[in-house]
Amino acid sequence: MKEMQKLLSRVRYAVQKYDMIKEGDHIAVGVSGGKDSLALLCALSELRKFYPEHFKLTAVMVDMGFHLTEAAPPAPDTSEIEELCRRLGVPFYVHHSEIARVIFDVRKEKNPCSLCARMRRGVLHDAVKECGAGKLALGHHFDDAAETLMLNLFFEGRFGSFSPVTHLTVKDLVMIRPFIHAHEKDIKAFARKAALPIVESPCPADGNTERAVMKEYLATFDRRHRGLYERLVGALERGGVDGWHE
Repeated sequence: MKEMQKLLSRVRYAVQKYDMIKEGDHIAVGVSGGKDSLALLCALSELRKFYPEHFKLTAVMVDMGFHLTEAAPPAPDTSEIEELCRRLGVPFYVHHSEIARVIFDVRKEKNPCSLCARMRRGVLHDAVKECGAGKLALGHHFDDAAETLMLNLFFEGRFGSFSPVTHLTVKDLVMIRPFIHAHEKDIKAFARKAALPIVESPCPADGNTERAVMKEYLATFDRRHRGLYERLVGALERGGVDGWHE
């Protein structure tokens, strides 16, 4: 499939450029149910067939517990994701939590995204360790990096984004982002072609975030000034910011 080959070329480029995978690694792929994480799971599963360094994969999902909140939407159906993992030969591990209940029912957060992200990261890191993995692969892509850079500039007054590779010494865990040089449009094209079993987020704040606003702003500006994303990420690379390098 040409869509997979395009993603694989970008994944292999990033993995080699930033030395993301070593012989014998056990990598947990953080699976949210969205297109990015599912596409990453497929790409890494394909990569391990021919990559010179042998590695093991496990798919890890955090159940946010929205079905336990007062609003009580139905629990997400993950059966198709489980089936995808079975076809790929990748173990599927779900860590159940009550993050949504704490945020929406107990704390009644009006701006829940920041706290939710911190809590979800902590639970995900613990889940990765529970399944015996030493690395966590996340589905953040090239467009995400540009958007994060602009969000940090606009709202924190600092120049930076996330790192291609992050060492969490407290957790004894390494986070890698193999899609760091993959464009969102290519991920979308693969997700459509492969008919990935995407699970819609039940979060009431989904799509109503500053990130969503920034995504639309940059997309609009890029249509008028082509190459905006490349120039933003290029600035990260040329500056050697947050572990980025040319």
